[in-house]
Amino acid sequence: MFTGIVEELGEITAVENLGDACRFRLRGPVVTEGAKHGDSIAVNGVCLTVVDNEGDEFTADVMAETLNRSSLGALDIGSRVNLERPTAVGARLGGHIVQGHVDGTGAVLERKPSDNWEIIKISLPDDLARYVVEKGSITVDGISLTVVDAGPDYFTVSLIPTTLALTTLGLKQPGDPVNLEVDVVAKYVERLLGAAK
Repeated sequence: MFTGIVEELGEITAVENLGDACRFRLRGPVVTEGAKHGDSIAVNGVCLTVVDNEGDEFTADVMAETLNRSSLGALDIGSRVNLERPTAVGARLGGHIVQGHVDGTGAVLERKPSDNWEIIKISLPDDLARYVVEKGSITVDGISLTVVDAGPDYFTVSLIPTTLALTTLGLKQPGDPVNLEVDVVAKYVERLLGAAK
């Protein structure tokens, strides 16, 4: 489980195409400290398993399902990525409950800068719109954010300077894809209400 509080902005240093999968090598000195084979690290909100690590880099395999459902397939050498280790039991939950299981992708539609923050509008797939509510939580590229406005096919988030400086959302431009994970509680509530009928 993750919290959506990005620990560092990492970088893809190698990409190996394996046909129906790929292998990424990623640089992230903070998240690799103490990491070992089998550990989980969220990369742009996608929970990946450490295959091996050496120095300040780690390797992770990404299967076709993950490439198809997320924006990881668009990454290349030099791409910047949000990195987060799983939360420790008993640690503060700074963001919200994030599984690292991406539900789909959206795209940055527009950016509206202000003196002290920036509002970003992101497209929302039809099958995810029912889970997104004003002032609710959503994970965008692994970042726990509060929804400002929820439309039928979009939502907006307001970003403080720290988020802009320390995550990929400071770099994304209109048209760029982002990974979306909706609030897991909303999905369980829907399932339970459906079962009760």
